[in-house]
Amino acid sequence: MEYILGIDIGTGSTKGVAVDLQYKPVGSSQSFYPTSSSEPGYSEQDPLLIWEACCKVITEQINLRGRSPKIISLSCAMHSLIAADSRGEAIIPMMTWADNRAADFADELLLHGSGTEIYLKTGTPVHAMSPLCKIGWIRIHLPEVFSRTEKFISIKEYIWFKLFGVFEIDHSVASCTGLMNLDKLCWYPAALTAAGIQEKQLSELVSTTFYRTFPDAIPGMEDVTAGIPVVIGATDGCLANLGTGAVAPGIGALTIGTSGALRVAAECSRFNKEAMTFSYRLDEKIYINGGPVNNGGIALKWQLKNMLGTSQLSEEDYETAFCSISDLGPGADGLLFLPYLQGERAPVWDARSCGVFFGLRLSHTPSHMTRAVIEGICFALEDVLNALQQSGQQVDKIHVSGGFVSSSVWLQILADITGKELVMVSADDASAIGAALLAAKATGLASDYPLPDVQGARRIYPDKKGHQKYMEIFEVYVKLYPALKEQMHRLHNLSNSSADPG
Repeated sequence: MEYILGIDIGTGSTKGVAVDLQYKPVGSSQSFYPTSSSEPGYSEQDPLLIWEACCKVITEQINLRGRSPKIISLSCAMHSLIAADSRGEAIIPMMTWADNRAADFADELLLHGSGTEIYLKTGTPVHAMSPLCKIGWIRIHLPEVFSRTEKFISIKEYIWFKLFGVFEIDHSVASCTGLMNLDKLCWYPAALTAAGIQEKQLSELVSTTFYRTFPDAIPGMEDVTAGIPVVIGATDGCLANLGTGAVAPGIGALTIGTSGALRVAAECSRFNKEAMTFSYRLDEKIYINGGPVNNGGIALKWQLKNMLGTSQLSEEDYETAFCSISDLGPGADGLLFLPYLQGERAPVWDARSCGVFFGLRLSHTPSHMTRAVIEGICFALEDVLNALQQSGQQVDKIHVSGGFVSSSVWLQILADITGKELVMVSADDASAIGAALLAAKATGLASDYPLPDVQGARRIYPDKKGHQKYMEIFEVYVKLYPALKEQMHRLHNLSNSSADPG
């Protein structure tokens, strides 16, 4: 059986999904790798381990299918940065999207620099997550590393260089660097100046449908047939829209994994300067507008691990937790949770914010806390939804994907908070599937993107009374962060000064 292999290079793992030529998933493989934090605010990975994970999932799928794929296509997590030498090797560990060390650089650029102009031209919020700010931080704090760096690249560019020996970047990954002019599809000089780099320190820009043919004798990928197309693809967020069929106006795509995001396809960019919603590229014609939140499944994982006193959660642990909250009503009996455990991105963009349980009483149980955490994650996404709608982005229904879709109670809470119909399109493979669908168009197998059939998909509808109750609670939720912001920052500074008394 012929198949396309979509590879999603994620934050915690790389997943390979085989899709047949009727564009149905027929199998998958996954390989995990660690994230380390050598100092507070750091989030680092070894790109070589990610390369090895890519080799592993590709080889495993070939062995399972008994033949090489017809096409390989790539998806990757956004906002990674590798300071690479001329051989494409990392000089220091890769900085992931969650790395917050560039927060001061981002704040300075917004307050005293050209941050707003850069945001409106590039579509990327000016925040510690963006490669622009990471590069600026390296230039200031690690001048020796900066001077030795040949190219500043993403994890996909690192993989691409391993395969083909050239530095190339697709328009989708480039659109979330904060360095590319979103409409003109070229590097933006003012952003390069802000970062302190020249265009030659970045990769060559190519279309998301660009492909090269697989070379001979790549160590670790000996089973791949030489000559098959390898499509450069796009980012995981943009491809999740494609993989869930959310590329028409009015259809949102919502993903909750470790973090979360809500995105809507459009023919043009739409900006909300106050909330700094993003605008990225799927291809030359389709923009993906939306907003990310830092704390998705990781917030629930944190709460359950601490509640159960375990370092490893099982599926049964999650099922028990979901069952325990199903009889609790909206609002967890007066308990609210700000889920900013890793700081927050849209719409507050505050790396110094923190998690808060608000309204805690003696009557509250661990189950109340679990429900409050899930509701807090959904409230954060409702905050993003409001920001998108305020910018003129229509959202009528939402296609959902990610590991959370296995929980009926979580889905119902999300539907009740947003007030939108939810369409459950896929479990947690949307980005890899999207990569395969993009490859079909890129190589001429299909004249247009072959979108998934959602006619028979499970649908979750909001409860009107539940939605009304949640909107009353949401009015309290959205006022908590502004009221606590100053003290959050003060506590953050005190914590950092005590950790580093020198």
